[in-house]
Amino acid sequence: MSRSVLFAALAASALFSAGIALAQQPATPTATGPAPAARAPAPVAAPTNPPATVQMPVEAAPAQPGVQPAPDGVGGEEPSISPTLPHDLSPWGMFMNADIVVKAVMVGLAFASLVTWTIWLAKSLEVLAGKLKARRAADAIGNAATLMQAGRELGHSGGPGALLVRAAEEERALSAGALDHAPGDGLKERVASRLSRIEAAAARRMSRGTGLLATIGSTAPFVGLFGTVWGIMNAFIGISRAETTNLAVVAPGIAEALLATAMGLVAAIPAVVIYNVFARSIAGYRQILADASAGVERLVSRDLDFRMVPPATAMAAE
Repeated sequence: MSRSVLFAALAASALFSAGIALAQQPATPTATGPAPAARAPAPVAAPTNPPATVQMPVEAAPAQPGVQPAPDGVGGEEPSISPTLPHDLSPWGMFMNADIVVKAVMVGLAFASLVTWTIWLAKSLEVLAGKLKARRAADAIGNAATLMQAGRELGHSGGPGALLVRAAEEERALSAGALDHAPGDGLKERVASRLSRIEAAAARRMSRGTGLLATIGSTAPFVGLFGTVWGIMNAFIGISRAETTNLAVVAPGIAEALLATAMGLVAAIPAVVIYNVFARSIAGYRQILADASAGVERLVSRDLDFRMVPPATAMAAE
């Protein structure tokens, strides 16, 4: 009986020890239970020499005209674009860098502008001298009592005024035989016809060269516009070849093209203004000739009236 009690005590002691040992061990995760917390990894010492970075070969892009690639950046940044601009952006520099067609347009417009100012200088002196001569002749004709007296005042001086008086004297001399048998109306018509032709010829001669001013003023803007269109077309072709829309690359070509339009306006605006000034001046010159022509017609009519007066009275009037 004592042995049975002893064996039972030993078995109970063994079971108690096994239970304590199982209680001290961590629980094993099950399919339905929560996962145990992960243990933090132990710190690893950094290696003294870091491993070399492996770089993949990159295919070099073709160089763009007018664009210099910047040095390699860090962190995948894009290389900066440094366009090659002309060294001189003045009007002369843009002219030298322009296309050959644009250069030809600019040279033509510069020559047209030179022609405009040359005509202005020469025609201004001509109109001024013509007005002075015509006004002097008109005053002499207006102060004369007869056609013969007007001829003596003007003498052999040049100018349309003296030519008007000589033409009336020649026509009266040619019609002297017919005046004895016909009234003087035919002589007045013939004199008026000759005077009008002389007046028109003088005005046409004074207007010589102004038609070129009108042509320059009307066509120079369109010629400049043609140069601009051609230059911009070449600029867009350069943009497509450079494969960039950077304004620093596009702007010089467009500026060169717009210079042609600017030169067209520089040539056209003075030409139009000078043409209008000469048109008014020539109209005033022709008005002075019209006054002189009317004075000659009055002298011819007066001489025809004196033909019916006794010779002594006619001589006294002269």
